Amino acid sequence: MNYQTYPPSPDLAPLIKCFWSLEFSDNTTLEKQTIVPDGCMELIVHFGDLYQQFQVDGSSSVQPRSFVFGQLSSSLEIAPTGHTGIIAARFHPDGFTPMTPTALAEMENKAVALDELFGEAGIQLEQNILAATSNPERIRLLETFILSRLSTPEAIDRVVKSSVDLLMILEGQVKVEHIAGQLNVNRRQLERKFSTTVGLSPKQLSKIIRIQAALKKLNQDPEANLTDLAYQNGYFDQSHFIKDFKEFTGISPKQFFAGHLKLSALFIGME
Repeated sequence: MNYQTYPPSPDLAPLIKCFWSLEFSDNTTLEKQTIVPDGCMELIVHFGDLYQQFQVDGSSSVQPRSFVFGQLSSSLEIAPTGHTGIIAARFHPDGFTPMTPTALAEMENKAVALDELFGEAGIQLEQNILAATSNPERIRLLETFILSRLSTPEAIDRVVKSSVDLLMILEGQVKVEHIAGQLNVNRRQLERKFSTTVGLSPKQLSKIIRIQAALKKLNQDPEANLTDLAYQNGYFDQSHFIKDFKEFTGISPKQFFAGHLKLSALFIGME
């Protein structure tokens, strides 16, 4: 399994956390993988075989070859159908807003095809990436496309950006009321801004960031004491931690790391 991350250019650093690629053809990996919400939207192009996506009702569908995945508010199960070849841009929680006028809340838990979002430009990007022969070339294509789609810098909401930065610094261990007070903004106004520019509520993003912080620690030490971990991450007790953990992963912490979660482990705490 060959997984790589690449930093964005300085012009895109305020919007993009990183670019990443994933390639493998090992048939033993053709199994369901659980992807956990992390508060980031992604633009993904499959230059290898497509992935199957499973719904909570047991049904499944094949993902588009190129798409943007909206914010996840619950875990997602996917499985490769053959050789994996993926190139992707991972946006900061508020980074995708300047790319499209589409309401981000409408994209929640959905893979929206590039041609649906960007028309002919999305189709051309997909074709160019499929014709490319290296990941650096694919990343250059992604960067050129993203830069061409950006609206004015003012499209980045400074209140939301400050809120997201605060949530990241404090690893989600802060109440929405405190953030609103710090930024001198009404809580309902802040929630409306988040719905438009992040696609999640401040409370949802806070919980996701806190779970991701706990996952990173668990990934580093799978034998960590869950009660200690709960307190370290600002939970009232272990039961509250496990409740939130199951909300975003669908299983307990011990089950999470005991299962077949090769892809999930790659993305935990990904910069």
